[in-house]
Amino acid sequence: MSKELTSRNEDYSQWYNDLVLKGGLADYSAVRGCMVIKPYGYTLWENIRDVLDKMFKDTGHVNAYFPLFIPKSFLSKEADHVEGFAKECAVVTHYRLKNDPEGGGVVVDPEAKLEEELIVRPTSETIIWNTYKNWIQSWRDLPILVNQWANVVRWEMRTRLFLRTAEFLWQEGHTAHATAQEAIEEAEKMLEVYATFAEDYLALPVVRGVKSPNERFAGAIDTYCIEALMQDGKALQAGTSHFLGQNFAKAFDVKFMNKEGREELVWATSWGVSTRLIGALIMAHSDDNGLVLPPRLAPFQVVIIPFISKNPEETAALKDKAEEIKKALKSKGLRVQVDDDETKRPGFKFAEYEMKGYPIRIVIGPRDLANGVVEVARRDTKEKQSISIEGLDVSIENLLKDIQDNMYNKALQYRDQHITLANTWEEFIDILDSKTGFVSAHWDGTPETEDKIKELSKATIRCIPLNNTLEEGKCILTGQLSKQRVLFARAY
Repeated sequence: MSKELTSRNEDYSQWYNDLVLKGGLADYSAVRGCMVIKPYGYTLWENIRDVLDKMFKDTGHVNAYFPLFIPKSFLSKEADHVEGFAKECAVVTHYRLKNDPEGGGVVVDPEAKLEEELIVRPTSETIIWNTYKNWIQSWRDLPILVNQWANVVRWEMRTRLFLRTAEFLWQEGHTAHATAQEAIEEAEKMLEVYATFAEDYLALPVVRGVKSPNERFAGAIDTYCIEALMQDGKALQAGTSHFLGQNFAKAFDVKFMNKEGREELVWATSWGVSTRLIGALIMAHSDDNGLVLPPRLAPFQVVIIPFISKNPEETAALKDKAEEIKKALKSKGLRVQVDDDETKRPGFKFAEYEMKGYPIRIVIGPRDLANGVVEVARRDTKEKQSISIEGLDVSIENLLKDIQDNMYNKALQYRDQHITLANTWEEFIDILDSKTGFVSAHWDGTPETEDKIKELSKATIRCIPLNNTLEEGKCILTGQLSKQRVLFARAY
């Protein structure tokens, strides 16, 4: 089955597409730029969603839902916001179809034109802040800590499964605060929630940082981000958290009476991650044989395969033992599947579960049963070992933890080996072209220089790392004074 995959060295982009399709995560849709998330891929998203949802609620947030459609006039109220999203918006202009009088199927009814066009949400700041105006009158109404699980539409021209599609799933937090400091603390807190999730669950080491002015979210004062490195040396933005200041409160006239009886504008944040995390997970860990999924998020952590014998009684005994092992593992809270399909050969099953990235495969045959052991194979290293059936539940728990840790440490080692200092333009280009990864270099702080570097190198400033060490130097392009290094990379 792995022979059907393009190798990473041959064509990394095609390898990724092959893996998404053959790993059973997603499929192409009849709607241009959209994807179908298949059950296996959606279960992976559900696991991501469930963990994050608990983390949000543990930090005091609650879920709500806001409309899919946004009046066009709302986007006009915040200039930077509309500028940032205008080219990606899908617009609803009519509300009814009718049969074509000439027999051409259905057509848009010209009499059903909307008085005001509706935007299919690219993000929800405007509709939410229009609503918050009705919710907030006094300091007693603050803070509002709301999250929404939803879909959004951004009309992308060049799409890629999970990484960039016209419609995708995500969560978006939108909070309102009485002071700037509270809002900043919220944005920083949620960045750390994302970073903890990425490292502890996705096994994905990330750099915590803040975006340059050119790369900020449209309408934000500051955008905090986590940046990850994929196996081809390109960066991927894995999550963002925005301090919006009072921009949206001004645009929608959201004010509150403070404790001293004075009227003030509200302070805001927004933050989000999306199904793009599945793309990050694939590209950070998988190999030429298929998916490699971290145990804490894998749809199934263990598959048990009993050998099918020509002896019906022997086969029945093996199936019974497989079910017994499954029951013991499930009692530990593990996600387990038994494959006793008699129509497929063992080799086919091994290749299938390797392709789908199941962290552990347990095989039990007649000789294993007689000896009281099973053969256990781990997906990350492909190592196999015989483990006693007695106490197997504890052994598998420990092995899953070891796989999770090993995946993180392997990705961390790769990331750290691909953060390289550059002090000249020639070094900068050479690293991007040969070694790839993050390049730590000086920049003079101007948007003009940032744009020129992007034009000449196809690399962007991924972030200014938090707690960055101040270090005087010269900008790699202009030679002007710089007080700190920033991280550049070519990115998805």
